[in-house]
Amino acid sequence: MTSAPRYRPAWVEVDLEAVRHNAALLARLVAPARLCAVVKADAYGHGAPEVAMAAAEGGASLVAVALVEEGVALRAAGVEGEVLLLSEPPPSAMEEVVRRRLTPTLYRHDAIAATARAAKAAGRRVRVQLKVDTGMHRVGADPGALLELARAVLAAPELELAGLWTHLAVAEDPHDPFTDEQLARFEKASRELAGAGIEPGTLHAANSAGAIAHPGARYDLVRCGIALYGHLPSPALAGHLAAALGSLEAAGARPAGAAGASEPGRVEGLRPVLSWKAQVHLVRHLEAGERPSYGRTYELARPGMIGVVPVGYHDGVPRAYGRAGGEVLIGGKRRKLAGTVTMDQVLVDLGDDCSVRPGDEVVLIGRQGAEEITVPEWAERLGTIPHEVLCGIGPRVPRRYLDRPG
Repeated sequence: MTSAPRYRPAWVEVDLEAVRHNAALLARLVAPARLCAVVKADAYGHGAPEVAMAAAEGGASLVAVALVEEGVALRAAGVEGEVLLLSEPPPSAMEEVVRRRLTPTLYRHDAIAATARAAKAAGRRVRVQLKVDTGMHRVGADPGALLELARAVLAAPELELAGLWTHLAVAEDPHDPFTDEQLARFEKASRELAGAGIEPGTLHAANSAGAIAHPGARYDLVRCGIALYGHLPSPALAGHLAAALGSLEAAGARPAGAAGASEPGRVEGLRPVLSWKAQVHLVRHLEAGERPSYGRTYELARPGMIGVVPVGYHDGVPRAYGRAGGEVLIGGKRRKLAGTVTMDQVLVDLGDDCSVRPGDEVVLIGRQGAEEITVPEWAERLGTIPHEVLCGIGPRVPRRYLDRPG
C-alpha cells in the first residue's frame, strides 16, 4: 500500500490480531497437518505483507500466492518464509522465481525444463511442487501425465520434488460426493508415484472448506484463504465449524492468549479481520418527491435528510449493492442507500434524523454500537461470495493496520 498522505475520509481497518487468532485456530483445528496462509490478491484486499507476517506469528508454516509478482512483493517487504506459487509461472519468469526463492507449482514439461535451467544457472537446488487435476479442470496435470512429469523433475539434479497437490471444486458443499471422488483420484495419483519409487513430498488438497468440513482432505498441509480472514466459504459450513470448535474444547484446547491456564476454556471462533469505514461528507435536506443521484430511480416519500459518503463503485461499492437495498451504519442505525451508487460517492437516506453531521462515522462493513453489517450480508445481497466482496475493495481506499507486527 502507498504511504502517501490520504485526505479523503474513507478507510479500511485490518485487525492483525484477528489474523493471528484465526491462524492459530486453524492450525489447531487441522493439526498435525500444517497451515498455509493464502495471501494472493494482496491477501484478499487486506494487505499481503502485513497478513503474511501476522499469519506466521499465529502459526502458519508458509504462505501461498498466485503470481510471481506477488511473491516478489512479499520478499521486497521482508517476508522470509516459504512462498508457494499456486499457478505455474511462465518459463520466462523462472529466473526470478529462483532468485526470489519462491516455490513454483509445475504441471508442464517446458516449465520443469525452464526451472531446471534457471536453478542450474543460479547454482542452486530448487524445491518444486506438482499439481494434478482431479476434477476442477482449471490448471494442473492430467493424472495420466503425472508420472512422467515427476520423473522429469527427478531427472534434473537441480530440482527437488517437495510436494503434490490438487484443488477441491465443491468442498463448500459438505454433501456433494464429488469431493470424495476428487480425494480418491488424488490418493490414486499419489500411490502411483509411490509405486514407481517416487516420494511425492508434502501432500495437500484442502482449501478453507476442505479444512473445516472434510478432515480426510487435510493430509500434510491445508491452504486457508477466506477462513484466515474470518469468514466461512459458505453458510453450509457453520455447523461443521461449530462441531470442530466443540472437539477442540473437548480435547482441552486453551483460548488464545491463555496458554498457561490450568483448565480448558471456550474456544472462540473465527474473527472477521476487516472493517470498512468512512465519514459523512455532506448533509442536505430534500423535499418529498425529490429523486437523488443518477437515473433518478429513488424517490423520497417525505421530506428528509440525505447524507453524502465519499466512497463509490470504484472503491468497491457496486451499483448492484444499492439496487439490492444495501445499507450502511451511521449513529448506530442502519441507513439505506438512496439511489444509484456513483463512482466516488454514495447517498444515504437519513429520514427525518437531523442529528447526523459531516464528519460522523459511517460503517460500510463492521460494527457500530449494537448493529453490524457483515461481509456475508454483502455477499448475499449481491449474489456472490465473501471472497469477491473483500477483493472488490479498491486500492484507493487506504488500509490502516491495527496492532501492526513489530
